Amino acid sequence: MTLNRGFRYHQRLGESANGRTLLSYLSERYRHSSPVEWQRRIEGGLVLVEGAPARADRALAAGESLVWNRPPWREPPAPTSFAVLYEDEDVLGVAKPAGLPTLPGGSFLENTLLARVGQRYKGASPLHRLGRGTSGIVLFALNPEARRALTRSWAKDVERSYRALVTGRFPRGETILEHPIGPVPHPLLGSVHAVSATGKRARSRVRLLEHREDSSLVEIEIETGRTHQIRIHLAAAGHPLVGDPLYPPGGVPAPDGNALPGVTGYHLHAHRVSFPHPRAYREIVIHCGPPPLYRAGTE
Repeated sequence: MTLNRGFRYHQRLGESANGRTLLSYLSERYRHSSPVEWQRRIEGGLVLVEGAPARADRALAAGESLVWNRPPWREPPAPTSFAVLYEDEDVLGVAKPAGLPTLPGGSFLENTLLARVGQRYKGASPLHRLGRGTSGIVLFALNPEARRALTRSWAKDVERSYRALVTGRFPRGETILEHPIGPVPHPLLGSVHAVSATGKRARSRVRLLEHREDSSLVEIEIETGRTHQIRIHLAAAGHPLVGDPLYPPGGVPAPDGNALPGVTGYHLHAHRVSFPHPRAYREIVIHCGPPPLYRAGTE
């Protein structure tokens, strides 16, 4: 397990912190740690408000600065290799292995794709992210100009295709899924994204590739990029990803469940991305060959 260098978390407090004590605010906002753990960190001088160590009963105010100096910790093991699929002076496309987080979060800081790519490509900035359990293509901008151009064109000009193994016999032909996605309550995190009547518009096109004994291989094109969209949409359609402990049929986590978004075990692979090059004014298409599990019998 990797021992990292620790991290300095900084935030500017919003209205939700106004009048709350430091301990109650941290315990409610960051439920992955218990109030006892936050009390210990505060007493150890690791939490600063307006640049100074604060007491647990200190009343907070909107606009104040809050810092948590998290000491070094041992990160869980994760595959840390990646393959370069495309590279020029503006854009980098890499293949992320399943099990490696794209960005820091939770227990992961240096065992991330961002950290590993950054060791070879200084200043590389991810244009999107894949879930920890998802394998396949992640695009990085290699300079600010490329990032701005690709960010502007992302919603209407970037196409992404995935393959997934889902439970049951998915319908033949093409299926359009448009369940809205937004935050719903979660017992450990406060909220996670799921099917929500008040959520944002989301649209996925799903095509059956083949039926298997008790599952189906499907290809998905996402027209929007909501958090965990594919996992949520397929679960909402009654065909959750094989091995997904977070999203059961219906697309909403069980109210008494303790699975987290970063869990692995589900089967999802990003195998094709196309986008307009930010400088060359031509379409770039990147493929990441599906592993054997995601290949149809005719391939």
